This record gives sequence, C-alpha cells and structure tokens, in this order.
Amino acid sequence: MNPSTLQIDEKPNRKGHPKGLYLLFFTEMWERFSYYGMRAILILYLTKKLFEGGLGMDPAQATLLYGYFTGLVYFTPLIGGWLADKYIGKRNAITIGGITMMLGQFALFAWNDMNGLYLGLFLLIIGNGFFKPNISTLVGGLYEDGDDRRDSAFSIFYMGINLGALLAPFVIGYFTDNLFKTTNADGSVAYGYRYGFLAAGIGMLIGQLVFNTFAQKYLGNLGKKPVGKTQPEFEGVANENAAAVSKNPLTGEILTPAQEKQRVTVIFILFAFAVFFWAGFEQAGSSLSLYTDKFIDRRVGNFEIPTSWFQSVNPIFIVTLAPLFAMFWNSKMGKRLSTAVKMGVGMIILGLGFLFMLGAVGERAANGDIADEANKAALMWLIMTYLLHTIGELCLSPVGLSVVTKLSPPKLASILMAVWMLSSSVANFIGGYLASVVEKLGAGEVFTYIAGFVMLCGLLLILLNKVISKMMHGVR
Repeated sequence: MNPSTLQIDEKPNRKGHPKGLYLLFFTEMWERFSYYGMRAILILYLTKKLFEGGLGMDPAQATLLYGYFTGLVYFTPLIGGWLADKYIGKRNAITIGGITMMLGQFALFAWNDMNGLYLGLFLLIIGNGFFKPNISTLVGGLYEDGDDRRDSAFSIFYMGINLGALLAPFVIGYFTDNLFKTTNADGSVAYGYRYGFLAAGIGMLIGQLVFNTFAQKYLGNLGKKPVGKTQPEFEGVANENAAAVSKNPLTGEILTPAQEKQRVTVIFILFAFAVFFWAGFEQAGSSLSLYTDKFIDRRVGNFEIPTSWFQSVNPIFIVTLAPLFAMFWNSKMGKRLSTAVKMGVGMIILGLGFLFMLGAVGERAANGDIADEANKAALMWLIMTYLLHTIGELCLSPVGLSVVTKLSPPKLASILMAVWMLSSSVANFIGGYLASVVEKLGAGEVFTYIAGFVMLCGLLLILLNKVISKMMHGVR
C-alpha cells in the first residue's frame, strides 16, 4: 500500500504497533482458547469408554476422524476467504464464524452421542472457515507495504494465539478431570468432557463480545466491506482498498502481472513445504497425545498430570519465546535472513524434535516389554520434543502468515491466506493417517520416518533460497 493512503498527521508510530493489533490479539486468543480446549480433550473423548464419559471409539478410527476434522477445519477457510473478499467483508466473516463455532461447542456439550459429535464438528468446521483467514488478513492490513514491523506484529499476534492455547488445556483439563469428574457405582471414573466443551463455547462467546464491542474504535472501517468497494480511511490504519496494485517495497515500482504471478507462485511453493511441517507438528494432538496417555510417566510426586494438560506445553514455550523471536526478526541479523531460510531451519528443528521421542521409545525398549503400559518413559523426552517443535513453529508459522500478506495481490489477500492455511488441512489428513499407522508400525518407526523426511525438506528449502527470493520481487 502507498504511504499516501494514510493521513500524514495520523500516521502510526513506527516504533510501536497500532492498537488494533491488540484487539485482534485478544479476539484470536479467545478463539484459540475455544479450539485448543476442545482439541485437548477430543481424542480422549472419542476413545474413552462410554462409562468413562467418552464415545468408546477404536483408537485407529478415532485418529482418522481427528485427522479428517482438523483437515477440514483448515480447508473451509478457502471458501470463507473467498466469500469475505467478494461479498461480505472480513469483519462480518469473523462474526459469522465466531458465532457458528460457539454453537458447535454448545452442541458437543448438549448431545453426548455420535449425532451430537458430528453436528458439533460440522459447525466448528464451517465457523473456522469464516473466522480464521480473515482475522489474520486484518493483522496484515494494519501495516503499509514495506513496513518492517509486520513480521514482529505477526509474532505478537501469534503469542495471542498461543496464550489462548496455553490457558485452555489447564481450564478444560480441570473441568474434565477434576471439577466434573464423577465416580460410577462400580468405582470406575467418568470424566466431565461435556463440560469441557461448554467452557470452550463460553470462551468463544467472550471473544466475539469483545471484538464486536471495540472493532469500530480500534479498526475503523478496515475489513468492513469486501475488497474493491470504497470506504473512508481511518486514523492509524492502512487503507486496504486505496492501493489495489502490488509494488516492490525496495524500488516503489508497480509490479507487472507476470511479477505478481511469480509472487503467488512463491506462496504455493512455501505451501507445499508447510504441508510436511504441519503433518509432523500436528501429531501433538493425536499420536503424541495417545503415546503420552499410555507410555509417558506423568507422575510428579503424588500427582499425575492430566494428559490434556500437555497440550499447554507448546503454548507455554510460544508465549515465552515469541517476544524473543519478535525482537530477533527486527534485529540486523534477523532482517538479513530470508523467508525460505527461516522456514527451512524451522523444518530441520521440527525433525530434531522427533529424535527425542525416539529416545523415549528406546528407553522403554531397554526397560522391558514395549507393549506393557506399566513400562513408562521419562517425561523429559516429551518436554524436549515440544520445545524443539515450538522453536521450529516460530521459525515457520508467524513468518509464513506475514509473508503471505506481503506477497498477495490486495484483492486476493483473504483467499490466498486461506490457501496458506490449506497447508494445515492437507497436513492434518496426512497426519491423521500417520497417527493411525502408529498402532501397526510402532511409534519408533513412524517417528523416524517423520524426522528424516522433514529435515530433508528443510535442507531443500534452504537450497532453493536464491530462486525463491528472486521471485518475491523485493519481499524478504
């Protein structure tokens, strides 16, 4: 966007960030509280016996269903992004999506059977399609083209995502494993999973109330109308429609259609690599969660940590490390690193994380029968895996969100953001399949394949750095 699209005397302080960033931070935090709270208990809800408060599904079938659900959650943004760009505007899409997801959580709470499950998951899939691509695009819309604060802004926004993801498993886990846990007549335990879904729905409601109360004050008209329809400018916010052309941020020259196509091609190249990153990363909610539940020693003194709480380990690391990454990307050294290098390094680090899970498998093999659930591996293997996965994620995910907003032609911003998120959709389908074969091939063999493959992909992406950088026309 051209700097002239901002009123000169109202241009935001380039040393700080627009207040709208923190509204979007808070809104996304509650949406992620809702999603990750549900995700923390979903695989357990599917696989626990009926008398334990679950649905009693076979683990292989449950992990496939989990993969299909999370895959579709990231597929529908393609449709929601297109509808927002063409017809309803980003802000309306966020509200529609938020309300729909809230109703999905309430459906899971109200009906504890297969009909309730499918209705709830369907509403969550549809709602996320409207919500997810548009709130991320609004973050990019707060900044002009060439504004070097954008990578930092997405790291801050990403911290909001993970603050919600951090809080959710603790709150939801307390509801399911403590507050609403009951004892059956035969002495067996019944978990309060339905109340976990209720808490997730209330979180979504809070986020929507905050967003719709303060959006006009802090976002002005940004995102209110579909791209291409005129709207007044607003203090401190780049006008998303005033510059419907792409420019080289280094030279200021308007890009030719061929150059724009090269930029879009880069998005699809990065998309292909991101698929394999997320296929490995998303094992956290399926195969790693089941492995933790069965084979990791979760006892600390006399207290056994609920399995769902481990979904907070990654967000804890994110909230801790994201400010450091935000500062590093704004440093001289950070600015010299290209997107391809950052993302390639992230993939290599993800692969290294799986090597620690091989350590857990090796420890159990050395201690006796690996099929014996009483044979547990040390907790530290899992913690180190999550730490390295988090570092890899911070190298790839917020950087990817930021670069898509830089490379996308203005009129295709939301739909190309949805294309980027489609990488998670494809990855979750693959990840669901990988999780289902852990039971057949064994955890050690599957973790080895994942580690080796994503590290090779990371090296290849780094080798393609010069070609990709040339096609980005001034964007790093």
